[in-house]
Amino acid sequence: MKLGTAIAEIMRREGIEILCGYPVNHLIEHAAKAEIRPVMVRQERVGIHMADAISRVTSGRRIGAFCMQHGPGAENAMGGVAQCFGESVPVLVLPMGYQRRLAHVEPNFNSSEAMKPFAKSSEPIILATEVANIFRRAFTRLKNGRGGPVIVEIPSDMWNEEVPEPLNYTPVLRTRYGADPVHVKEAASLLVNAKRPVIYAGQGVHYAQAWPQLKRLAERLAIPVTTSLGGKSSFPETHPLSLGSGGLAVPRAVPKFLAEADVIFGIGCSFTETSFGIAMPKGKTIIHSTLDPNHLNKDVEASIGLVGDAGLVLDALLEEIGKTVTADRDASAVAAEIAASHKEWLAKWMPKLTSNDAPLSPYRVLWDLQHTVDIENTIITHDAGSPRDQLSPFWKAVEPLTYLGWGKTTQLGYGLGLAMGAKLAKPDKLCINVWGDAAIGFTGMDFETAVRERIPIMSILLNNFSMAIELKVMPISTEKYRSTDISGDYAAMARAFGGYGERVTRPEDIVPAIKRGIEKTREGVPVLLEFITAKETEVSRPGT
Repeated sequence: MKLGTAIAEIMRREGIEILCGYPVNHLIEHAAKAEIRPVMVRQERVGIHMADAISRVTSGRRIGAFCMQHGPGAENAMGGVAQCFGESVPVLVLPMGYQRRLAHVEPNFNSSEAMKPFAKSSEPIILATEVANIFRRAFTRLKNGRGGPVIVEIPSDMWNEEVPEPLNYTPVLRTRYGADPVHVKEAASLLVNAKRPVIYAGQGVHYAQAWPQLKRLAERLAIPVTTSLGGKSSFPETHPLSLGSGGLAVPRAVPKFLAEADVIFGIGCSFTETSFGIAMPKGKTIIHSTLDPNHLNKDVEASIGLVGDAGLVLDALLEEIGKTVTADRDASAVAAEIAASHKEWLAKWMPKLTSNDAPLSPYRVLWDLQHTVDIENTIITHDAGSPRDQLSPFWKAVEPLTYLGWGKTTQLGYGLGLAMGAKLAKPDKLCINVWGDAAIGFTGMDFETAVRERIPIMSILLNNFSMAIELKVMPISTEKYRSTDISGDYAAMARAFGGYGERVTRPEDIVPAIKRGIEKTREGVPVLLEFITAKETEVSRPGT
């Protein structure tokens, strides 16, 4: 069989049902013949973002895949690949390459070389007879260990090459590994005897689908839980032991309890130091459970390292703890302390969350959104900057993988592709992206993709006609040259593309517009609701 037929068949056997892409890449046609749906985007980066979400919302049980043209197409895709690398998301990236005789001749762009520094692995196909082995390696890396993008480059002179039949390919194994029992015992003892422990949960809990074990551990030892943005929704945020999640903006309880903790247990996290994550206080005893041993002592000093799948680690800890603690500890005192902190914090923010001002408070828009949607059956994500910081502290995620949080590399325009990919993977969910007028300038044309490809997402645009978060750092250029001013009628843009677009300017119209938007998505129509907001720059930082 021809090479493209073999690759499509391997992907089909591995359970890939959707191939996001942009032509010319001949794999698109071969995939379509194999009943793999091609979804064409307007920009390569957005296609990778869609594939990214497919992997995320399925805990990596379905692998997102993206293919693109050699040269400029592959060059355009690099930002999306880097985003997957920064967020540890398993995505199969299939660039075309220059023909083999030119692949290493400058200035031709060589994807397998150029993307190697920010990929889990990167390999070109140079012999058709090796295609099964190459994809065996690729899918093994995608399905095992810490996630990341895997590159398989297909040179443009390979398509007519013959792959021996019958195709020798069986879907690769998915396996897990657990922590050293000695260290599990030490960690269990530390947690049992800690006076004020805190659990910090990362997205590894999502990939391990270890949500029940995390909840059992918290309840057994009455331990408060906070999460990274990537780990948000791994623990129900309406639970009495939930501190909320943290990025650049945090609920007040998060820094308070971390500062007062004697033991911090990080599970399924990297503890990566970033401006868009929780800063771990110094001088704490830290237990670090991670899939990747390279993360140990990378950014924080760990007293105990538990290298392994978050589910296996939690299972082992629960078994060890159960030898001495046989019933759930009384959580009433710590739950009351958490509730008091939340109440005091919300009281400060309630004027913004319920503001009747016009232009609208973005906090009011998101507060009303949260209280209008069926939150258990909604998947929401945010964009970089203000949408992230205005949404993440206040949105209470209650079901796993209903919030796609991120933030290490903070690419503007990321949320639209995530929402579309989530809707492709979970068509029964209401899928929402929240972005600002800066982000829509990066990827807004791909709202047309949602219309054309019949992906009925709901896009919430907070439009303040400004790069508001930059106002404090660009005062002179703003005053003299209006450098932070941006504008557009984006609801009209959505209608021009064939979607539903509505501009909202009055607070009393927020909820009715959201309800109309939800109904339109049920009819199969992508929705963009444009809310005209104030230039809000205040966020819930530690100490506020």
